[in-house]
Amino acid sequence: MPHASQFAGYAARLRDFMQGALSGRSPDGVTPAKGFEERFARLALDLFALQFIHNPAYRRLCDARAVSPETVRDWRDIPAAPTNAFKEFDLTSLPPSERIVVFRSSGTTEKRPSRHFHDAESLALYKASLLPWFQRHLLPETAAPGADVSCSAATKVVVLSLTPSPGVAPHSSLVHMFEAVRNTHGSPDSAFVGKLDRSGAWDVDFDGLDKALKSAKSSERRVILLGSAFNFVRLLDDAASVETVLPPGSSVLETGGYKGRSRTMPKTELHQLIAERFGVPPARIVTEYGMSELSSQAYDCIAGRPDATDPGRRVFQFPPWARAQVVSPESGLEVAEGEAGLLRVFDLANMRSVLAIQTEDLAIRRGNGFELIGRAAHAEPRGCSLMAV
Repeated sequence: MPHASQFAGYAARLRDFMQGALSGRSPDGVTPAKGFEERFARLALDLFALQFIHNPAYRRLCDARAVSPETVRDWRDIPAAPTNAFKEFDLTSLPPSERIVVFRSSGTTEKRPSRHFHDAESLALYKASLLPWFQRHLLPETAAPGADVSCSAATKVVVLSLTPSPGVAPHSSLVHMFEAVRNTHGSPDSAFVGKLDRSGAWDVDFDGLDKALKSAKSSERRVILLGSAFNFVRLLDDAASVETVLPPGSSVLETGGYKGRSRTMPKTELHQLIAERFGVPPARIVTEYGMSELSSQAYDCIAGRPDATDPGRRVFQFPPWARAQVVSPESGLEVAEGEAGLLRVFDLANMRSVLAIQTEDLAIRRGNGFELIGRAAHAEPRGCSLMAV
C-alpha cells in the first residue's frame, strides 16, 4: 500500500478516536475506559511503525538507540526525538514536493529554528486537534460533548490576536492556530493587532488594538484576547492610551514567551495585572502550552471554572490524543508524582513528523498533567514573542 494511503488510513482512525474522546464515551460506545487506553496505545504503536518506515531521519535516531517497532511493546517506550533534532534534520515523512507549510520555532533570530513540515492532510489533522480543545477551555459554554466545534452567529466572539497576521508571519504555528480560532469562533470584527518592529520581532499595534476594543465595547460583544506573555507586558507597560477594559464575559489566553524581549514576572503576578487592566476575572485568564514541533496544545484551566481561581490547582492538560510525561534527565524514566523533570510529549496528531517529542522544558508531574516551571539551564531561549520572518 502506498505510504500516503497508510497515513490517510491512520488519520481516519485518529479522527474517530478524537470524536469518541470528546463526546465522553468510549471509542465504540460500549468498551469501558480500559478499551479507550488500549486504543490509544494501538494508535501510538501503529503511528510509530509508519514513522519508523517512512521518516528516514527518525529511523536513524531509532537505529542508533537499537529500537524498532519489533522491540517496542509499550507506547511509553517509543523513542522521543529531542527538539534540537528538528533544527538539524528534516524529521518528516513528506518528500519536499509535498511540503506546503513549514512551522518554525521562535528562538532567537541568530539560531537555526526547528522545522515542522505539513501537507494539506496533516494541517487538517492539526486543526482537528486544536479547535475542540481550545473551545473546551476558552469557550466551555459552547463545547457540549460531541458537538461540532463551529459556533452560531449569536455565540461568536471578537477574537483579537496580539500577533502579526498570517501573511506577515506565515511560518508561525501560533499564528496559524489563532487564525483557525478566528475563522471558526470569531465574529466579522475579529482581527490581528500585532506587527513587526524594525528588528523583525513581534510588537503590538496599539492603535489597531484601541480601535478594535472600542468597537467590541460599543457592540457589547465579548472578546477573547490572545497573545504571548511578552505581548501582555508590552500592553501593561506602554498602552496607557488604549481602551483596555474588556466587555463582560471576555477571556484572555496567554501563551508564555518572554525570552529577553521584556521584563519577566511570575505568572500569578502577570495574571493579576492583566485582570486589573482588562477587567477580566483571574478565572477567565487561561495559559496555553504549545510548540512548533507539536500539533496539540495543553491548557492550565477552563475559563470561568471555580477551580481556576486557585493558582495551586492549575495543571496543564493535553487532549486525550496526546500524553505528557515528566522524566528524569539522568535516567529518562518517568518521575514520581510531585517530582520535577523534563517534559516529554506523545502527540498522536503529529502524523507526518514524530509522535514522541523530548522537550527542554522543566515540569512537575501532577497526575495526568503537569506544572510548568521553566526551561532547562542549558536550553536555547525560545518563545513566540521572538518570532521573526
